[in-house]
Amino acid sequence: MDNWRSVCMPPQTPLIEALGVMNNGALQLGIVVDSNDQLQGLVTDGDVRRGLLQKIHMEAPVSTVMNRSPVTAKASDSREHNLALMRAMELEHIPLLDESGRVVGLEMLRELSQPASRDNWVVIMAGGLGTRLAPLTRDCPKPLLRIGSKPILEVILENFIQYGFHRFFFSVNYKKQMIQDHFGDGSDWGVNIQYLEEAAKLGTAGSLGLLPEEPKQPFFVMNGDLLTRINFSHILDFHKERKARATLCVRRVEQTIPYGVVEMDDHRLLGIEEKPVREYFVNAGIYLLDPGVLSLIPAGNGPIDMPNLFQRVIDNGEMATAFPFLDYWLDIGRMGDFHQACRDYPEVFQ
Repeated sequence: MDNWRSVCMPPQTPLIEALGVMNNGALQLGIVVDSNDQLQGLVTDGDVRRGLLQKIHMEAPVSTVMNRSPVTAKASDSREHNLALMRAMELEHIPLLDESGRVVGLEMLRELSQPASRDNWVVIMAGGLGTRLAPLTRDCPKPLLRIGSKPILEVILENFIQYGFHRFFFSVNYKKQMIQDHFGDGSDWGVNIQYLEEAAKLGTAGSLGLLPEEPKQPFFVMNGDLLTRINFSHILDFHKERKARATLCVRRVEQTIPYGVVEMDDHRLLGIEEKPVREYFVNAGIYLLDPGVLSLIPAGNGPIDMPNLFQRVIDNGEMATAFPFLDYWLDIGRMGDFHQACRDYPEVFQ
């Protein structure tokens, strides 16, 4: 939920004030935090009632009745994980914590079960040639290649719809008519789909200059060859909390070097590390941009890629952030990735 901060309170808050905060927040819940937003506990109207039955004075601090060991989730946990946890433990809410134990959000069962409609636009880049997946893409654009029972782009679309998004733009070029024929105006999915038609290759960001108008809220841009279970709500919260102009989603990957890596100082051997594992954060092809970022795209719809657009944000002295996540993610760039996606689909998306 977006207004969780309205129900935060320090441990010394009198019970009578805590009740006011909880009622004004319309959640019947209070999040008790210290001055650094470290979670101290949760308090519900039920906790307050039990305190009254024990004859605790209404001027007593909320810490006397709060639950000091509430169930929590990590900010990186998937929507599906949190929903399953809440249902299994019969919880209506779960605080979301970062790695240091700071509260960064609040999941509500009613929102997870039926997400609110979100007016943020979603732009999906679906115009690539997919040459590395030939011959599969000789007669079919990559976004329409079937993973399980559905095309890749349909899986992406339905994933966004689950989070309440309903306004979509598909940037198309190669075999665009096939994509337009399959999805139409989006009414079969209860959403609105418009098409940004690239007359020439514009790069991974250039087609944003074809949007019919400037969006009024931060909007997503995502490559049309990705499968992921990332929590889009968490990205929006992260972007807003950090007052970012542009947010890049990054995925941690591990790579085992199949050799002994040698450390040297000039010609002197200092050591050998056998088959080390290196960790990297890579660009996951999912972005959240403020509308004003569109002014950084060249006039005349010239080509520009997303890394260049982010560099322009940075060069302008504006806030660009990286959102790390651990949810399922697969970039379907090569034939091996496509076969992996086909194996993963039944377990991850059904």
